[in-house]
Amino acid sequence: MNLPLNYLIGGLGLLALQGCDVAKEQQSQKPNVIYIFPDQFRNQALEFWGDEGYRDQVNFKPDPVRTPRLNSFADESVVLTAAQSNCPLSSPHRGMLFTGMYANKSGVPLNCNSSRPISSLREDAECMSDVYSNAGYDCAYFGKLHLDFPTPNDPQRPGQYVEDRVPAWDAYTPPERRHGFNYWYSYGTFDEHKNPRYWDTDGFRHDPREWSPQHEADKVVAYLRNEGNVRDASKPFFMMVAMNPPHSPYRSLDDCMEEDFVLYKDIPLDSLLIRPNADATMNKAQCAPYYFASITGVDRAFGQILDALQELGLDKNTIVVFSSDHGETMTSQRSDDPKNSPYSESMNVPFLVRYPGQLTPRVDDLMISTPDVMPTLLGLSGLGESIPDEVQGYNYAPVFFDAEAEIDRPQGAIYLQNVNGDKDENGMIQSYFPVSRGIKTHRYTMALYIDRNTKQLKRSLLFDDLNDPYQLNNLPLDENKEIVAELCALMGQELSRIEDPWATERILENQYGLVYSAD
Repeated sequence: MNLPLNYLIGGLGLLALQGCDVAKEQQSQKPNVIYIFPDQFRNQALEFWGDEGYRDQVNFKPDPVRTPRLNSFADESVVLTAAQSNCPLSSPHRGMLFTGMYANKSGVPLNCNSSRPISSLREDAECMSDVYSNAGYDCAYFGKLHLDFPTPNDPQRPGQYVEDRVPAWDAYTPPERRHGFNYWYSYGTFDEHKNPRYWDTDGFRHDPREWSPQHEADKVVAYLRNEGNVRDASKPFFMMVAMNPPHSPYRSLDDCMEEDFVLYKDIPLDSLLIRPNADATMNKAQCAPYYFASITGVDRAFGQILDALQELGLDKNTIVVFSSDHGETMTSQRSDDPKNSPYSESMNVPFLVRYPGQLTPRVDDLMISTPDVMPTLLGLSGLGESIPDEVQGYNYAPVFFDAEAEIDRPQGAIYLQNVNGDKDENGMIQSYFPVSRGIKTHRYTMALYIDRNTKQLKRSLLFDDLNDPYQLNNLPLDENKEIVAELCALMGQELSRIEDPWATERILENQYGLVYSAD
């Protein structure tokens, strides 16, 4: 792919109407932007994939889940079938999303906790929110962040972590680490869905006894209505809404709303887990009705935000994106790990973009990667020339504006899996080990895993996703040498481009067709 990083997008702003005041004129020239990304929401858990006009665009049957608001939203949006979470874990995904750089450059190669000082969003990185802020946007963040190395900086308990477990996972983000967000209602990571906690712009803690997506939707609506003058109404706004559900836990009514659970509680597990690669006999299968209930509840909270946009007359000039950190295996492949794998249930995430009057609703197979989201969203907003030079992702805004745009589409998406590396005498992680790298194309999924000591191939996965959409048949590498060589050539080219550790350390070089570019 030879696409320039700073691909310019022109003609995006709507012309201001005569007689409008300054605030309306500014908003007519710059679109508002809302990026909503609940955690662990797999692409297959969208009801509309079973509807006419959608089902012929994918080769899987959707989960038997109810998402009425996303169904109608899809009809107004550009909907991607093949959006990929390259490192399907919360923190690494968010690091790539914020910076447009892969995990080796964003500062976040592992999930953030207090034993991993090497994994924390780079303070010097120019993030998506920094660009929007510098462009005159009012920037707001709601919900889960999970991008900071937790330190003993609890505003209410100076010198202590915000939680007492070791290692600490939750974190308070001070103003100097908020990357341009002037409105803040957030936390690090905390998985009590009906007992969430947040720190506001001024560092005060809030403990609402309410299901977190519903509470966050209420706060977003209050922000949109500008209750308490919390935003500068003369500016366009950029908002990120990071709901935690349907992320685990999903075991009881402590984790979801009962009104949603009743839709699934009496359905047999083998009628909920309909994917041929799912195992309804696993203990985790009991979680399925709670997971799907959380999906439906997130759908309702999402609809509440859309309703507020319409009521306030903000919908016509607001770009709304719905996506997720990564997916959820939910007993597929008999895996207890919901994420962190190259399986389609883990990597393939929703990606829907609505921009009334600017984007023509359709389904597209653009294989967008996580680092591409930042430059693409900036391109959609008319800020293509402000994409930072460090960004490794590509600006695919032209494809959203025009399906026939003369632009090189991605041939594939890199898969990354990192694990803890060396520890110091205090048990603190000082490095990460790149245990697996892979490539996902429209037809194939391949992942290579190496031994920690020898760095030689330990195991492999290779699936023909066209003929085996549920990835039931792991193909041997030595019986598919031509295919493997083509995939390795593409993987080596991309790993070289992003300066991934496999390329810099020449891991498996000249094996299976894997070749890296010269330094």
